[in-house]
Amino acid sequence: MKLWQKDKASLKEVEKFTVGKDREMDLLLAPFDVLGNIAHATMLATIGLLTNDERDALVKELKEIYKTTNDSRFTIHDNIEDVHSQIEFLLTEKLGDTGKKIHSARSRNDQVLVDIKLFLRNEIEKLVNNIQPFFQLLIQQSEKYKTHLLPGYTHLQLAMPSSFGLWFGAYAESLVDDVTTLHAAYKVVNKNPLGSAAGYGSSFPINRTLTTQLLGFAELNYNVVYAQMGRGKAERITAQALANVADTLAKLSMDMCLYLNQNFDFVSFPTELTTGSSIMPHKKNPDVFELIRSHCNRIKSLPNEITMMTTNLPSGYHRDLQLLKEHLFPAFQTLNDCIQMAILMLSNISVKENIMDDEKYKYAFSVEEVNKLVLQGMPFRDAYKKVGMDIEAGKFEYSTQINHTHEGTIGNLCNDKIESMMQEAISAFEFDKVRKAISQLL
Repeated sequence: MKLWQKDKASLKEVEKFTVGKDREMDLLLAPFDVLGNIAHATMLATIGLLTNDERDALVKELKEIYKTTNDSRFTIHDNIEDVHSQIEFLLTEKLGDTGKKIHSARSRNDQVLVDIKLFLRNEIEKLVNNIQPFFQLLIQQSEKYKTHLLPGYTHLQLAMPSSFGLWFGAYAESLVDDVTTLHAAYKVVNKNPLGSAAGYGSSFPINRTLTTQLLGFAELNYNVVYAQMGRGKAERITAQALANVADTLAKLSMDMCLYLNQNFDFVSFPTELTTGSSIMPHKKNPDVFELIRSHCNRIKSLPNEITMMTTNLPSGYHRDLQLLKEHLFPAFQTLNDCIQMAILMLSNISVKENIMDDEKYKYAFSVEEVNKLVLQGMPFRDAYKKVGMDIEAGKFEYSTQINHTHEGTIGNLCNDKIESMMQEAISAFEFDKVRKAISQLL
C-alpha cells in the first residue's frame, strides 16, 4: 500500500530502487511515528476533523502499536512501502474509516520530518548519557595518574614533560566541547515541523503550537517552507556534532596505539583485551583502538557526505533526502559502541611508572633548565642559548623534578573546573522536559 497510489502501480524495478533500504531504516522511526500520530490525532479533534470518540479510538490503538515498536514485534509488511503506511494500515484494519482520517491536514513529508527530528532528539540524549560515564572515567584516571610523568611531543618529536593526569584530563575536557556542540544540534532538531505538510502548510485551521507542546518540542519550525528546507540541514548539523565526538575518540585511540608500542612502552592492557598474531607469538595488538579509530574516522566523513548529497538542491522536498537516513542513523550505534569499548579498555589500563627517568628523555627537561636560569635573573634568550650550547657540547645537566602550578598544568589539573563545565553543558539539554511530555502523551 502506498499513500500516494491511485489506480496504477509503479514498475517493480522502479519500486525496488526507490524504496531501497528505507523500510529497514523506518523500523527505527516506528515509535516516533506513533508519537507523532498521537499528537496529530489529539490536535485534529480540537479543530473538528475528528470526534472525541474517534480520537480516543485512534489514540488507544496507537498506544498498543507503540508497545510493539519497543519489543521487536513491529514489522513492515512486504507489500507496504514504509512505516507511515504500515501504521495507517494497522489503524484502518482495526478501526475502518476512522483509521483513514489520521492523515488529514498533513503530508508524508512533514510526517517523515517529525519522525526524524524525534529520532535524532532521542539518539542525542542516549549519546550524551553514554558520554557521561566515559567522561567520569577520564577524570578518575586523570586524578589516579596525575603524578605519572610521560613525554610530551610536538611534530612527534620529544618536547616537554607531560603526565597521564594531563593526558586523561585533556580528553575529558575535549568531551565538554563535544557535548556543547551536541547541544547545538539538539536545539536544531528540537523544533516541530509537523503541520508544514508538503512544505506549504494546510488550509485546515490546525494548531501547530498544540502538537509542539504535546511532543515536547522546545519550539516550532515556524515557516513551513523552511521546515522542509531544514531536512538535510538538521542531519548535517547532527552529523557534525557526532564527528566531533568521533574525533576525540579517534585521537585518543591513536595515542593508545602509540603508547602501547614497544618503542614507547608507556601502557599495557590485560592479554584478553588485546589480540595476537598467527605467526608472531609475542604480539599484543591494540585492535580495539585501531577499530575505534577507523569507525570514528568514517563518522568524521559524515558531514561531508551529507553536504555532498544535498548540494544544489532547491527548496522543497526531493527524494535524495531519503538516503540520508542510511548514512546517519547507523552512526549513532557505532559511536555508542566505540564509547563502550573505550570505557572497557581505559578501565583496565596499566600505566608505567618512572617513564621519564630514562636518560633518552633528558632533553624533554631542557625548557625546565632554561626557566631555572630565567628565574635566577638571566634574560630568556640568553638562557635559551646557553642551554642549547650545553646540549650541543654534551654538557647538558638536568633534574627530573618539575614544579608546574598554573591552571591546567601538571601540578594543577583543574579537573573540578572541567567537571563543572560538563555539568553545565549537560544541564542545558533539559531532557526531563521532553521525557515528561512524552510520558504524558502515552
